[in-house]
Amino acid sequence: MFKQTKQGRFSAVTILFSASISFAVTPSAHGEIYKYVDANGVIHFTDTPTTSAYRPYRNTTEASLLDIINRCASLFRLEEALIKAVIKVESDFNPKAISTKGAQGMMQLLPETARDMKVFDPFNPAENILGGSRYLRKMLDLFDNDTDLALAAYNAGPTTVRRHGGVPPYKETVNYIRKVKHFLDLYRQGKDTYL
Repeated sequence: MFKQTKQGRFSAVTILFSASISFAVTPSAHGEIYKYVDANGVIHFTDTPTTSAYRPYRNTTEASLLDIINRCASLFRLEEALIKAVIKVESDFNPKAISTKGAQGMMQLLPETARDMKVFDPFNPAENILGGSRYLRKMLDLFDNDTDLALAAYNAGPTTVRRHGGVPPYKETVNYIRKVKHFLDLYRQGKDTYL
């Protein structure tokens, strides 16, 4: 039996979508693996990092993430490049990311937003990207497809954007929009920084 929300049962599309992609992102039963690219471009892997230059190597493969992003882009009428840019800025593609404000996962969903977007495991990349994409679409719809306002709302909340009558004059939010648009341009040009 599936969990119910205030709005009722999950749609069949959401359930089938989640089931169809969850197999691709099952974490490894082994310990954490770390990756480091040195100055000569040589890639090093280890399970015991010796310097802070090593970063956790994602268990989710590039192909499965691209598939998840592609399906979410299609389902929510979003640009793949926009989803990737938001993920890049929010978590740098780290499915275990947790912010100081409590946002979780690749698209950094706050617990209340995750619940509203029907995400039960925010650290599951498929669920998180599905919920984050749904929320991004909701913000775009709310602000007449204005990307700057939708991104401001994704970062600072839609109430804050409405209260200010536009992008709030918060350094964090202004920088967030700038960074997402920078990566959006790179992804549109095919210059992927992670994927």
